[in-house]
Amino acid sequence: MNDWVLFILIALPLVGGVGLMFLPGQRHGLIRWYASVVAAVSCLLAIYTFLSYDHRAGGFQFTQQFEWLPVLGIQYSLGIDGISALMVLLTGIVFICGVLVSWNIAHRPKDFFVLYLLLVAGVFGVFVSQDLFFFFFFYELAVVPMYLLIGVWGSSSDFGTFLRPKEYGAMKLMLYLVAGSVLAWIAILAVYVAGDQHSFLFQDLQKAEFTQGFQRFFFPFFMVGFGVLAGLWPFHTWSPDGHVAAPTAVSMVHAGVLMKLGAYGVIRSMEILPQGAVDWMPVLIGLGTVNVIYGAISAMGQRDLKYVVGYSSVSHMGYVLMGIATLNPFGVGGAVLQMFSHGIMTALFFALVGVIYDRAHVRDIGVLEGLAKRMGVTAAFFAVVGLTSLGLPGLSGFVAELLVFIGVFRSYPPVIGPLLGVLGVIGAAITAVYILRLLAKVFFGPLPERWQRLPDASRLEAAVAGAMVAVIVLVGVYPTYFIRVINSGVMPFVKLVTGI
Repeated sequence: MNDWVLFILIALPLVGGVGLMFLPGQRHGLIRWYASVVAAVSCLLAIYTFLSYDHRAGGFQFTQQFEWLPVLGIQYSLGIDGISALMVLLTGIVFICGVLVSWNIAHRPKDFFVLYLLLVAGVFGVFVSQDLFFFFFFYELAVVPMYLLIGVWGSSSDFGTFLRPKEYGAMKLMLYLVAGSVLAWIAILAVYVAGDQHSFLFQDLQKAEFTQGFQRFFFPFFMVGFGVLAGLWPFHTWSPDGHVAAPTAVSMVHAGVLMKLGAYGVIRSMEILPQGAVDWMPVLIGLGTVNVIYGAISAMGQRDLKYVVGYSSVSHMGYVLMGIATLNPFGVGGAVLQMFSHGIMTALFFALVGVIYDRAHVRDIGVLEGLAKRMGVTAAFFAVVGLTSLGLPGLSGFVAELLVFIGVFRSYPPVIGPLLGVLGVIGAAITAVYILRLLAKVFFGPLPERWQRLPDASRLEAAVAGAMVAVIVLVGVYPTYFIRVINSGVMPFVKLVTGI
């Protein structure tokens, strides 16, 4: 089974989405159960893959390879290392949680779940592909359905003079991501031609002898092209608007998983152009630090709950970019763990915001107040995920950010490293300010008459939130196993890029 597990991971949601097209559109219950079974099996396979990965042996495992277009050297090659193994686990968890919280979708649920399954198939494909052509193919497959998912099933923001139609968020997201994809595709074609390997395989391109000038010129195409999806400042503005306009499940997979595709793409491109990566890392860590501070300050000034979480997501992705740019085992390992922690945390954030919006039909922080008196379960889960966001010890966010800070302090000169590290800590402090203020305003204080009859989260929604909180606590309390798996991929990566 291990030889086929990655193939099945991609094929299951892909074939499941195609099969869903043949179900009667009016059988909403059958459609929901069908999508839930596909998601549940995919999640179990993702968990099995992660637990079966031998971190002691390291390297790429569960490998499989088929020739697809030999004349161009394109092969359907699959495999995972310690980095991608954790991302596969993250995708499986967010996938099933997103499907379960979407049971209340009444408008064309069949079409919704078809697109959702295709999107997740693309995500799995990116994390397990070892051929750069199929890597990009699955990358696009994961991005394209977002436009329809947001444009059809999304919601608009209206705060008086501030109006953001859902079509605006969908179009802005698509334009930014397509522009980033164009840059990445240019770099892919450049390394394929200049490498003279007649192959798109990562392992072959890593052996190519690119000149330092070539690497220095084309690495920014990868860095910005993939960095757009990771929320890299100043190309991040699509992200909050896209988050806000998207339906709950799409926001979960968008912030929880899709943004990680961008960071993952940057990591893999660094392995192809290591000298160019080393030259551009000071720029990346500077932009990542701006992400942290800018995103946190912007989140503090928002009135829409989803915009708060959206800008918070931009801020936390800054830690990922900072960690990658350290080229240090601590920093890069912390970045990968932050990708996982942020994925679970932000997906839960959006799920809980979706619960509130579904009951109150409003996300305005100026209107919401005292909800804990009627929505105690939702408030408890929101408090836990908020404390994770601000880096409370014992929860996953603390471990990840600590490793990133250690990497930053150790990797750069005596003045630059501490300065960047201090700015990162300041970002965490600003996060604590707006998270605690948000909790106090929305969930505590007097309960207005308007919210006296609000129902709490359903048993299904509470079960989904509880499962995600359990993952957050597990990583925070016992991060050792996760770090061992991550290190089995990070150590070879650092050695390949830096030569150390």
